[in-house]
Amino acid sequence: MDIGGLETVVANSAYVSARGSIDSAAAATMRDKKYRTKLNLPHIRQCEHMKTTVDSSFDSMCVCQPIGKRLFQQYLESEPAHKNPVELWKDIEDYNVAQENDRAKKAQKMVNKYCESSSKNFCDFLGEKVVSRVKEDYKNIRGDLFKESEHQLLVHLEAKALSGFKDSMYFLRYIQFKWLESQAVTEDWFMDFRVLGKGGFGEVHACQMKATGKMYANKKLNKKRLKKRKGYDVRKELV
Repeated sequence: MDIGGLETVVANSAYVSARGSIDSAAAATMRDKKYRTKLNLPHIRQCEHMKTTVDSSFDSMCVCQPIGKRLFQQYLESEPAHKNPVELWKDIEDYNVAQENDRAKKAQKMVNKYCESSSKNFCDFLGEKVVSRVKEDYKNIRGDLFKESEHQLLVHLEAKALSGFKDSMYFLRYIQFKWLESQAVTEDWFMDFRVLGKGGFGEVHACQMKATGKMYANKKLNKKRLKKRKGYDVRKELV
């Protein structure tokens, strides 16, 4: 083994060892209290001004952003009027990621629970045509079986639940997270370990985030090595 290979082995061993210490029960002692406190949510007065500036459109806030979606679903679970819709939403998500051999059974339960008018969980906002197609086709275990149902569900929630969510404590918590998300994270937040590997334009380091103690691989590029080649910028290849 050459020296370069040996260095890589040593570096990887150091990384694994460091990772192991972070994943152990002593993880808390590896965190920097100064940086840890920077991850605390601010008082609502500190970020209340963002209520009028944050993107609060339904699709962006309640569907696309994980933290917004989670808080919106928690709000729905807290309101009896929205209990059935949020349960349907979660069951559709479970169905979409289920194994194919489990889908037929899940679909049958969902049809009985949400599509039968005699059920206490019946969702009357689902159109008759959509319900009929699901009933007729659920045995085919199609991945998009509930696509139309999910669309109607989200339209219903936007019309009936969005305004209530914006007036709730869950929306204020969302604002707090968005304020925290907007704060800059610089290289000072990380502590470098050994080099994991070297390339033509830089090095890859194992680093630890001081606030959480988690380990990451950090690629450092040497700008002096980034030269134009064959009429285009090499940096475009790295994106």
